[in-house]
Amino acid sequence: MDISRLSEDAKRRKADWVKYLRTHKKQVEKMDLTIHALHEKYSAQIDCLSCGNCCRTLGPRITDKDVERMAKALRMKQVDLIAQYLRIDEDGDIVFKTMPCPFLGTDNYCAIYESRPKACREYPHTDRKKFYQIYMLSVENASTCPIVYEVMEGIVKSE
Repeated sequence: MDISRLSEDAKRRKADWVKYLRTHKKQVEKMDLTIHALHEKYSAQIDCLSCGNCCRTLGPRITDKDVERMAKALRMKQVDLIAQYLRIDEDGDIVFKTMPCPFLGTDNYCAIYESRPKACREYPHTDRKKFYQIYMLSVENASTCPIVYEVMEGIVKSE
């Protein structure tokens, strides 16, 4: 997959993925095993370190537990971590002040990988139970993540 064309390719496929959910909602609700197999297949094939789009463009929601874990890893007081790296967004969520993620290195490695936020740990969410609940979020995430893109393509082709 050509990551430089990912956003463009996902935009081109978006209507088909949305239509698939509309016309196959009941099947999608029962597809977790198939979707998880697709997740495993494409996670094994695609090296996240060769991409890093999620860390460059998506701002994860940070929980209080995340703040605690990150501050401990960075040997900072929580109040200092918040002041230096975090802000409250328009929805009232705690997010990073800047994007790309302030902990993303030039090699796409995360400086706080073992202590990264829960949203980062769980991304790209394609191995989640009840995937149908986040199907539309995945349609959007497909423009950022090649794993999500391939999983979405696999869902539509699974008929």
